[in-house]
Amino acid sequence: MLAKIHSAAVIGLEAEPVDVEVDVGRGMASLTLVGLPDAAVRESGERMRAAIRNSGCKFPFDQRITINLAPADLRKEGPAYDLPIAIGVLTANAQVPSEALNGALVMGELSLDGTLRHVRGVLSVADLARRHGISELFVPAMDAPEAALIPDVRVYPVTSLAALVAHLLGEAYIEPLDPGAKMGAQAPPPATDFAEIQGQEHAKRAFEVAAAGSHNLLLVGPPGAGKTLMARAMPGILPQLTLEEALEVTRIYSVADVLPPDTPLIQTRPFRAPHHTISNAGLVGGGQWPRPGEISLAHRGVLFLDEMPEFNRRVLEVMRQPLEDKQVTISRAQGALTFPANFTLVAALNPCPCGYYGDTERVCTCSLGMIQNYRKRISGPLLDRIDINIEVPRVDYDKLTRTTPNESSVIIRSRVESARARQQARFAGTPLACNADMGPAEIREFCVLPPEGQTLIRSAMRQMHLSARAYHRVLKVSRTIADLEDVDVIRTHHLAEALQYRARVLDL
Repeated sequence: MLAKIHSAAVIGLEAEPVDVEVDVGRGMASLTLVGLPDAAVRESGERMRAAIRNSGCKFPFDQRITINLAPADLRKEGPAYDLPIAIGVLTANAQVPSEALNGALVMGELSLDGTLRHVRGVLSVADLARRHGISELFVPAMDAPEAALIPDVRVYPVTSLAALVAHLLGEAYIEPLDPGAKMGAQAPPPATDFAEIQGQEHAKRAFEVAAAGSHNLLLVGPPGAGKTLMARAMPGILPQLTLEEALEVTRIYSVADVLPPDTPLIQTRPFRAPHHTISNAGLVGGGQWPRPGEISLAHRGVLFLDEMPEFNRRVLEVMRQPLEDKQVTISRAQGALTFPANFTLVAALNPCPCGYYGDTERVCTCSLGMIQNYRKRISGPLLDRIDINIEVPRVDYDKLTRTTPNESSVIIRSRVESARARQQARFAGTPLACNADMGPAEIREFCVLPPEGQTLIRSAMRQMHLSARAYHRVLKVSRTIADLEDVDVIRTHHLAEALQYRARVLDL
């Protein structure tokens, strides 16, 4: 007897339909699994056999079982096919009615006792079901809240193979979850608040400008000046995620299998701070079965590179293309996968290997050659893609111990959201979301300078040796500063502040 169960394969961020075809018939007792499976899929036969037996069902040990995962040219990986294979065997063996599933999509990993384990990519699978008009989805109970974020699909939380069999036989009904994603009414409180950071008013202003226009930021200063603390506070001044953005981020985390078990929907801006020993694949994504890297996990959020010169130079250079294109394409012999990478880069470094070059209180012990070699670890083209450069000096005692309240992240976020609202109105009907996304055509239209501003930028390009890319980035930052002041025209003082952020703080 033949049975067909609908399932799915997660390829990149998308899911592709997979039909699990099971044939149980006469012949020498055997179990054959075909359809380009990986090692985890091939091992599902043994897990499925034990789970069926331990769930009170009968496994057809004396018959020939052939399992095909179609289409045969699509690679299948992971243990998510255990449950559809088991249901297919029981259906083909007439222990479950063939019409009971009614075209539903099934996925889940089985334990030997028949209970279900977590699988990755459930959100993408639920979206696939919606797009293909499949109204029912059976997934492990711990993944059901994630799948229920997608509307128009009834998601059934399955705890075990025995529970699903009882549901299909009409003995014990499984209640579906309420569908649809819901965002919290208020943004969650920031993990680190700018009100807790003493001093560094100039750097805080730079963070506000960077957040308002999604500009990349470089911090240079001695150890203990507050660079890491301010970087960790940046997600708290970014606008709250929209529902569309939250689903986008959640899908990436689900596919990468790093979604917290108690958080079906990510509602806060991501903050990723990889260690400097990270590899190329770890940063931009990759592997034999390509998975998202840190730059994709930081999508719609902040990627923080602390001690930037300590990163391998080749690792840093692979970020150049994603910083421009807001996405990364990973090519393999079997094909290419594209992951989103629209993040704000915040990089921090010391001015020299010992960290105290230019410090007013401690003497630098590095030679000029050591300092030059240290700074050369970051290439000029990569620095050219960073819009804002800031020196973060040591905080003196008086500022550190003052009791005057500082401006909170909530207040700063309100100004950032107002500036972002102006940008969204400006770019309505286009794929652009903020000033950092502008291309040359948009810059020409929205970044018109007054005559005195043209004179200033002409002089600055000659004295600061600005490249064409740097010129455009100065104009983008100027547009953001004007948006923070709620004005339509870029004025000279907006341009002057943007040029101040463009100064090369790594020059000796």
